[in-house]
Amino acid sequence: MLLKKILMGGAAIALSAATLLGATEGAKFYVANGDKEEAYNTMIEEDLEGIGFVLSDPHERINDAYKAKYGTPEKDGKPNPAYDPKFQVTLDNLGFFSVANDEALRPLLLKAPELGGFSPFNLHIYKLKAEDKTHVGHVMPGTMLDIVGVQDKAVREAFTKTFAPLDALVAEKIGGTVEMVSYDKLPAEPMMTFELAFDQPEDLFDFIDEFQGSFEEAFEEHQYIIAGYKNFKETYTDMEADFDRYDAYWVYSLCHFHFSYGVFNKGRPDTGVFAPCSMYMYIEKGENVLHVGMPQLKTWAAVMSIKDPEKLASIEALDEEIIGIMEELGAEKK
Repeated sequence: MLLKKILMGGAAIALSAATLLGATEGAKFYVANGDKEEAYNTMIEEDLEGIGFVLSDPHERINDAYKAKYGTPEKDGKPNPAYDPKFQVTLDNLGFFSVANDEALRPLLLKAPELGGFSPFNLHIYKLKAEDKTHVGHVMPGTMLDIVGVQDKAVREAFTKTFAPLDALVAEKIGGTVEMVSYDKLPAEPMMTFELAFDQPEDLFDFIDEFQGSFEEAFEEHQYIIAGYKNFKETYTDMEADFDRYDAYWVYSLCHFHFSYGVFNKGRPDTGVFAPCSMYMYIEKGENVLHVGMPQLKTWAAVMSIKDPEKLASIEALDEEIIGIMEELGAEKK
C-alpha cells in the first residue's frame, strides 16, 4: 500500500492513499522502534487513571499462551491434543488491555446505551518477532460510533473528545510514528442485536444471576472464554452517580481462543485491536426486556482489510455461531 508521510506536531503520521482519497480512518497505531513492553506496562499501571481511564481485565502476553497451548507437543508427559505441528512463534508480544473512561461515559451511556459495544475497548499492543518495532493502538472513536450506530451529534463529539488525552499519553510514553488504518465502508449490518423478554421476577437479581450463569455456560461449552466483565450499573452506584435509566447494565468481553490464534498468530495481530468482543446487556428501568448488542466480527474484516479466505470463513462462522447461541438462550435477533 502506498504511504505518504505528513509531519504534524513533530510526529510522523502515516496516511494511506485511501485516506487521502476520502476513506474512513478505522484504527490508529503508534509504531515505535524497539521493545516497548515495559514502557507500555508502566503507562497502564501508573499513568492511565490520571487521564480518567480505568483498566479492567488485562490480558498480557497472549502470545505465550498460544505457545503453551498450540506449540507444545506434550503436557505433563502426555500428548497435547491441541498441539499444532505447524505452529510458529510469530510474536514477541500480544496484549489486550480493556479500558474505559467511566466518568465521561456515564452521561453518554444514558443517552446511547449501544456505546457498550466498545466500552470498554482494547488499547492494543503487539510486537512481531520478525521486526524490532512495537505497535500500540485502538479503533478510532468515529468508527466505533459508526459500528454501534450512534447518530447523536453531541454524544459523538463528547465520546470522541475523550480520546485526545489517551492519544497524548501514548504519544508521550510510547512515541514513534502514527499509522492510520483506512477502510471504504462497513458491512450493511455491523451489529448483532437481540431482545430477551422475561417474566417479572420477585427479585430482578435472581433473573440476572440465572441468565448470566446460563450465558457463561453456553459460551464456554462452545470454547469461548469470558475474557472480561464490567458492571456499569454497579460502578455508577458505587460512585453515587445517577444511572437510573437502567435497572441493570453490564458488558461481557468474549474471546474464542482458537479463532484468535488462527488470526493473530498467523499474520494479522493488528486485527486484535478489535478484541476481545464487547457484548453489552441492559434492562431499562421497570421493563422486562434484556437488550443485547455486539459488533459483528465481519466489521473486523471490513475495517482491517482481511482478505484471506480461511480467516474470512472463520469470521463468518463465529458470527453465525454467536447468533445461534443467543437464540438458544431465548433471545430474539433484531
